[in-house]
Amino acid sequence: MTEANVLDDPAADPFAVAADAAARIAELTGVERHDIALTLGSGWGRAAELIGETTHTLAATDVPGFSKPALEGHVGTLRSVLLPSGKRALVIGARTHYYEDHGVRRVVHSVRTAAATGAKTMILTNGAGGIKEHWTPGTPVLISDHINLTADSPLEGATFIDLTDLYSKRLRDLAHRIDPTLDEGVYCQFRGPHYETPAEVQMAKIIGGHIVGMSTALEAIAARQAGMEVLGMSLITNLAAGIQKTPLSHQEVIEAGRAAEPVISSLLAKIVAEL
Repeated sequence: MTEANVLDDPAADPFAVAADAAARIAELTGVERHDIALTLGSGWGRAAELIGETTHTLAATDVPGFSKPALEGHVGTLRSVLLPSGKRALVIGARTHYYEDHGVRRVVHSVRTAAATGAKTMILTNGAGGIKEHWTPGTPVLISDHINLTADSPLEGATFIDLTDLYSKRLRDLAHRIDPTLDEGVYCQFRGPHYETPAEVQMAKIIGGHIVGMSTALEAIAARQAGMEVLGMSLITNLAAGIQKTPLSHQEVIEAGRAAEPVISSLLAKIVAEL
């Protein structure tokens, strides 16, 4: 049986639900507003411990509109973190993926909630497959743009949002100053949950993609709608199908994330420190 969620009601206003969620976070944490939000995907979880002092940890299901994560590697919590600068970060460890079939409103609810808490910067991370052959597992890559292959959008009705500079050049330049070796690429969000076929990977390559995954693009669109500045980062957990000659597995993704976690989490913490 599918869990009940207020966002499943077509008559519900998703922005009102996000406002209610932000109010609940403020009530449970005593923190009136957050400045930065981070969604930590596979391999990025340790960054929550490195960016500052976690003062409150909430079960996401205690906050309106959130769901229990369906994927290993997502902890199902929301953390309020006090940064050394005195700013506050909301760390989201409860990502709802599009392939869970709960609808786009629930996929982007965490981003809309982060915006409702006051966050002006949204950092979106993920574990993904790489198309460039020199990207070995464990390589962090900045997202410079995306191709949304879900055939869906978080925008409802006649809502027109410019995505020309969706992934902030200012934030990417900041990341490059911290680690000049960082490469960039175009992220392709597929629907999932199956991995892409070799032919689909070649299609992504032909249309300009360098990274393939099952998250992030829809969240980034919602973040732009909310007026947030977006930084996207992928951890290359494997080469994509057809590029990698061995079969793909979720266990491989988890293991690559665990192996790379100390390095990429430290990198992300250094970036957050400069915001």
